[in-house]
Amino acid sequence: MNPTRRTVLIAGTAAALLPAAPATARARSTPAPPAQATAAAPYASYWYPDALPAGSPGAGITWRSLKSWRAADDPDLAFNASSVPLAPRFTPTPANTTARSGQARVQALVSFGPTAGNPSQGAATADYYALSHWAYLDELVFWGGSAGEGLILAPNAPIVDAAHRHGVPVLGNIFLPPTAYGGRLEWTRDLVQKDATGHHPLAAQLVAVAAAYGFDGWFVNAETGGGNTALGTAMLGFVTELKALSAARGQRVTWYDAMTVNGTVGWQGALNSQNQAFFQAADDLFVDFRWSAATLAASVTRAAQLGRSSYELWAGIDVESNGSDTSVDWDAIVPTAKPHLASIGFYRPEWTRDHLPADRRAPRDFHAADDRFWSGRSLDPSRPDAADPWRAPAVSVADRSTVTSLPFASVFNTGHGLRWYEEGAVVSDTPWNHLGLQDRLPSRRWVVRTPGRRPTVSFDFADAWRGGSSVLVEGDPDQPVVLDLYATRLPIGDHTVVELTYRTEAGTVDVEAAVATAEPSGAGASPPYTYPGANPARRGRAARAAGGWRTLTVPLTGLCGTVHALGVRLTATAGPVRWRLGGLAVHDAVTPPAGPCGARVSAAAGGDLRLAWNAAHGPVRHYTLHRLLPDGTRRFLGATGQRAYFLTGLRPEQGESAARFELRTVGELYNASAPVTVTHPW
Repeated sequence: MNPTRRTVLIAGTAAALLPAAPATARARSTPAPPAQATAAAPYASYWYPDALPAGSPGAGITWRSLKSWRAADDPDLAFNASSVPLAPRFTPTPANTTARSGQARVQALVSFGPTAGNPSQGAATADYYALSHWAYLDELVFWGGSAGEGLILAPNAPIVDAAHRHGVPVLGNIFLPPTAYGGRLEWTRDLVQKDATGHHPLAAQLVAVAAAYGFDGWFVNAETGGGNTALGTAMLGFVTELKALSAARGQRVTWYDAMTVNGTVGWQGALNSQNQAFFQAADDLFVDFRWSAATLAASVTRAAQLGRSSYELWAGIDVESNGSDTSVDWDAIVPTAKPHLASIGFYRPEWTRDHLPADRRAPRDFHAADDRFWSGRSLDPSRPDAADPWRAPAVSVADRSTVTSLPFASVFNTGHGLRWYEEGAVVSDTPWNHLGLQDRLPSRRWVVRTPGRRPTVSFDFADAWRGGSSVLVEGDPDQPVVLDLYATRLPIGDHTVVELTYRTEAGTVDVEAAVATAEPSGAGASPPYTYPGANPARRGRAARAAGGWRTLTVPLTGLCGTVHALGVRLTATAGPVRWRLGGLAVHDAVTPPAGPCGARVSAAAGGDLRLAWNAAHGPVRHYTLHRLLPDGTRRFLGATGQRAYFLTGLRPEQGESAARFELRTVGELYNASAPVTVTHPW
């Protein structure tokens, strides 16, 4: 990206500050040894194309050659492979009259962690960029890479699982850095090399990695200067073959506006003759930040002349430094009075976390900033603030949903938390993050419909029914309040019910499920909700649970067709109100999930263990792992969507000759299978 901005290039990694080895000192790669049992912590994978740097890597860094990679030799593959297929999405009636469907799309280039040392299964901290506004995203790029660590990054499994659950494809990143930051033209030549048959072996390797890891393609960012026309021609041949191989596997390729057809690096800020061939070879083009209204308009015209959609052009917007305070010529991209011209390419929206002071990076502070970025200043997509200089995606782009089949459930788990809860009880007081455990979350945050005083709505981390978070409603409403939760396409059967699990902490509140069986009358209109619990013939049943939680079960008897929207109606009879929603489910029959099989300790070194198992038959939300203690109690250790788990620092309990672990499958309705026991002798 812009070579004058160091943070753009090093992706926040300390290793990128290492001095570059001389260009003449070129170490050739050697074939990788066969995979061996290791009890080391697993991390997201990264590679050089072929040759490795001279010297030795820094602490915590492993230099690898992509050319030598083989899935069968990858000891961390089980930790890094996504478990969630890319979900299909639909577009409901927009929440406001300015959001469009089928026009501008949104891409985000996000650095979730350093190139090296980015954990495969989350970490013991809640301070994390827990991206959750997937409904407005069309493509996520796992940004990173540096000359001192590796240039080709495969996204880690938790991020891919969360994105796929919401229907968003994820691309790995190929970053060939400028020479000022250690880039070497040899690495570019390695990437585009041909074999004896005239094919590009690393194009095939990239497609194989994405297929094995379960992500959706590659973002190609070639910024190493010094090339010539021959290298530009070779790069074009490489991208062309990469695109052909990718398309055959359902993968995508996005090209970044840096290298030109003559092999030199020159950021155009436009689609023009210098990069047109690369755009035609790829699926999309990320247009560098230096675009103007005039160059973007010319790019739109050129795309049409090529028979391509102008929405395949991502107009780059650098938000790394100023986030939602960034000044943008929005009318050049997404004008309000005429069709959108191009798509939006956000660079580093994790500003919503990174700009917060260290003592204000609690999850609730992060989500407040993130809602501001994606929803706008009004914090209600149905009521956009026309005077807001930041034109948030919710203002211009219609949200999407993947909630289309039964059973469906959410406990509003955002993928990080201060504690872990099961049925309202704290089972671990360790802060955590694991984005793969994130639920499908409400897309319109937060649409509150009332003729009276509006309460505030937010994700809250002080208590939860399950996972790490819940939805908190606070205020002194003087009229009934309807909170939109999900746009859906859920079939209604004879035995379909809606369940709400909630707790009233202050005031008194009447709670009803809000169900719409048709779309709103138009953009910006409310779904035509009915309130089944208000009808005596369909009155719900509320069952008490631990800690003041209760679950309201509402049969949908008498309704037919399809549920198009779900929400909750709250009527305060005494206030102020503090009310918490911990879970929502829609289902017919409840079937327990099948348990995993083949559970085993795959590697051990002292108190560090790697566990592995075979997938359970049927649908799986995730797996949970507990330690069974000598006194018969259980200790929660963690959860994952993958078929492997790493444990560190284990020690024998008093009088214990072997550690015993219980592994369970958790189904869509958060019901668990019978446990499978794994034993490890001390």
